[in-house]
Amino acid sequence: MTLWERLTSLPFWAMLQKEFIQMRRDRGTLGMMIGIPAIQLIMFGYAIQTEVRHLPTIVLDESRSPESRRFIQAMLNTGNFDLGGTAASRGEIEQRIAGGEARAAIVIPPDFQRDIKRGRTAQAQIIVDAADPLASAAAISGAGLAGAIRSQALAASRGVGGGIEVRVRPWYNPTSRSAVYIVPGIIGVLLSITMIVVASIALVRERERGTLEQLVVTPIGKTSLMLGKIIPFLLVGYVQITVILLLGRLLFDVPIRGSVATLYLVALPFVVANLGIGLFVSTVVSTQAQAMQLGFLLLLPNILLSGFMFPREAMPEPAQWLGAALPLTYFLEIMRGILLKGTGLRVLWPEALALVGFSVGLIGLSVVRFRKSVE
Repeated sequence: MTLWERLTSLPFWAMLQKEFIQMRRDRGTLGMMIGIPAIQLIMFGYAIQTEVRHLPTIVLDESRSPESRRFIQAMLNTGNFDLGGTAASRGEIEQRIAGGEARAAIVIPPDFQRDIKRGRTAQAQIIVDAADPLASAAAISGAGLAGAIRSQALAASRGVGGGIEVRVRPWYNPTSRSAVYIVPGIIGVLLSITMIVVASIALVRERERGTLEQLVVTPIGKTSLMLGKIIPFLLVGYVQITVILLLGRLLFDVPIRGSVATLYLVALPFVVANLGIGLFVSTVVSTQAQAMQLGFLLLLPNILLSGFMFPREAMPEPAQWLGAALPLTYFLEIMRGILLKGTGLRVLWPEALALVGFSVGLIGLSVVRFRKSVE
């Protein structure tokens, strides 16, 4: 007997053949197993960059002089800052950074040029949204580089001493603790994982177990059935938020500067939107394995493109566009705004409105897609 004949006569051979035949028949699952890793590698290989550049920056130039304009240009030339407009006062700076419109501000005092001409050390201030330690480090590095370049240029052209001293003032997370930035994001990520994955297998499980047939003969409408699936998970989501907020405060000293009631209110459309994604997934797949694979395909972009781990300013524009299509992107802005900056709906209403739009659209799409029948 040849080696091949001995191998094919082993007891496991029949089972091996059966599994390969089943895999060939279930082409949807096989395609996901091969296609999803390839898609994720291409997407995230280009999108994920830890080097933060092009921070939206506003300028308060009280000097309004040629020297102040040269210094501002030196800051922009580092590539770490993008000019996002000017500010009329320090109060406007606080408002625009708190609202997420700017991540840094350059403040130049009135005597900036006079100090340079007299050979004294001129001072400038960089205010940084330090809630994100990576973005804060990039701003501090760029500010130091710009100050050194202008100081060298002044020394070479005029032979004067002093130079330029750039003072950095970090806001919201002055010690650059990662936990302060990560813990609020964990709330959104865990909610996404729970709501999308669990909800995505809800109707599929009913179909596989045959219990969907019992629902078919009942007078329950599509909308009522969807609501019945959503509300228990909604309550679980609020329990998760409460637990993480308490542990984050007790274990990691994460500040809660804003209104917790506002946070709970805005969490509602976010949770509903993710449940809508999960229920939509359950309407386009036929097995629980496919539901979980497709659910995880949606989860990784949520984690990597939303700004949870990597600043969105560091991503190429196509990746930022993809991130803008994710509910988690807007929820993270709201979470960090409320907890770390103390902002409210007066500032964060665009993000809250986007979440409401996601929740209505996704739940509506799921109801339309759902067919109360066994196929």
